[in-house]
Amino acid sequence: MAEKTNNIKPTESELEILQVLWQHGPNTVRFVNDELSKAKETGYTTTLKLMQIMHEKGMVNRDESGRSHIYSAAITETATQKQLLDRFLDTAFRGSALKLVMQALGNKKTSQQDLNEIRNLLDNLKKDEK
Repeated sequence: MAEKTNNIKPTESELEILQVLWQHGPNTVRFVNDELSKAKETGYTTTLKLMQIMHEKGMVNRDESGRSHIYSAAITETATQKQLLDRFLDTAFRGSALKLVMQALGNKKTSQQDLNEIRNLLDNLKKDEK
């Protein structure tokens, strides 16, 4: 799967579709629409049009060999998250990971388990520097 995320800027609706495909794997427009409709009413033709646009943008692949077209994510969840986080970090926090983390941890109660995992991550990053 070639990564094309450097130029792809998914909208909120496109991200919702990608989330369904990442979670459930390749599927039909009907399946994706049914999943989206669990959270909010979404018209089938709206989902179809969005997925066609996403195909043109290179965000999804389309298998047209069967009666129903099967769509799959053309970009990985991890690469998309990284690209979106990098863009968010640059625009909202002027590139400062410290400001991002301070804001994230200061906005709500962080569980002891999350704090332990953060500590472990920092310890591993420190070891990798040596």
